[in-house]
Amino acid sequence: MVSKIDHIGIAVKNLDEQIHFYSDVLGLPLEKIETVPDQKVRVAIFPIGETRIELLEPTSNDSPIAKFLEKRGQGIHHIAYFVRDLEGNLEILEKKGIELIDKQPRIGAEGSKIAFLHPKSTYGVLIELCEH
Repeated sequence: MVSKIDHIGIAVKNLDEQIHFYSDVLGLPLEKIETVPDQKVRVAIFPIGETRIELLEPTSNDSPIAKFLEKRGQGIHHIAYFVRDLEGNLEILEKKGIELIDKQPRIGAEGSKIAFLHPKSTYGVLIELCEH
C-alpha cells in the first residue's frame, strides 16, 4: 500500500517567519510557495532527501489549519504517505474499517491527488495518502 513518506505537514501561524527558519537556519532549499484555495491554505515546500517538509499557513479563519492552530498551536499537523492507485487503496481501507475523512480523492499541493484518514482510526495521527 504505502511506499514512502511523501511529506510532513506542519501547521504555522506565519509562513514568512517559518520559511526563514527552515531556509536560513536549517539550510533547506525552498522549492516553492503555493496557495491551495480548496483547502484554504498557503504552502511552502522544502525538499529533504526523498521527502518534503510542507509548512501550512491558513488563508482563512475557517480553514482546517486555522482550526488546528486554534486548538493545538503550531506543530506537526499530518504525515503523508505516497501510494499508487489512491482510489483503490481508499476502498481497501474502508473495507478494513478505517474511517475516511475523504471517501474520494481531492486535489492538494502541486496538483497531487490526496485523501485523509481520520485520526480516530489511526491511533491519533492524521494521515494523508497522496498520489502524484
